Amino acid sequence: MNIDAFFRISYGLYIVTAKDGENQNGFIANAVFQVTAEPPQFAICCNKNNYSNSILKNSKSFAFSVLQKEASNDIIGTFGYKSGKNTDKFANVKYINGKTGIPIVTDECVAWFECKIVNSFEVGTHIMYIGELIDNDLISSELDPITYAYYRDVKKAVAPKNAPTYIDKKKYKKAEKPSLPKYDCQVCGYIYDPAVGDVPGGIAPGTKFEDIPDDWTCPICGTTKQDFIEIK
Repeated sequence: MNIDAFFRISYGLYIVTAKDGENQNGFIANAVFQVTAEPPQFAICCNKNNYSNSILKNSKSFAFSVLQKEASNDIIGTFGYKSGKNTDKFANVKYINGKTGIPIVTDECVAWFECKIVNSFEVGTHIMYIGELIDNDLISSELDPITYAYYRDVKKAVAPKNAPTYIDKKKYKKAEKPSLPKYDCQVCGYIYDPAVGDVPGGIAPGTKFEDIPDDWTCPICGTTKQDFIEIK
């Protein structure tokens, strides 16, 4: 099996939100797509273990916002790698309340859609929710939406463990050992490649992981060096 083939399937990147009473949450998803034209219906997938899934089960609606191409690591890290059980993900982002009362993120996004849930299906590790469009809007016609390929190739990030596109790298052998070992963030899956470095974070290409300053943090989720392990 060639895992690189999986990364040739095209995806977008979205913030899915839901609300049940006083409980509201959101998560980063790439499994969001339109399934019908009349009426417009959309499918989202949520891991059964996600806090958001318990909210979606009791909610009758969901919303999703289309992230822009240059979305910051802060917003991706907040909604993609932190738990809503102990974090208010909406504290530092702009959002509006939809017709159903759902918080809809508008920060760093190009469009949003609000849907009422009309069906759901168990699909292995995830539940697929089908929603019929209630309302939507275009935030920007000038900015491009981010793609999962850009997220991987440019931002050097990977899908979190509960994502439907998550690949367990421990199940696959590397073709060859690199001259300088790469390091894997155990929180978000970001790979530190010494050949690339982390230029925005002040780490020049060619810098060994052990030579990175101790106060350096993961550019995706913000965790420290101690949460990285060498890829064998």
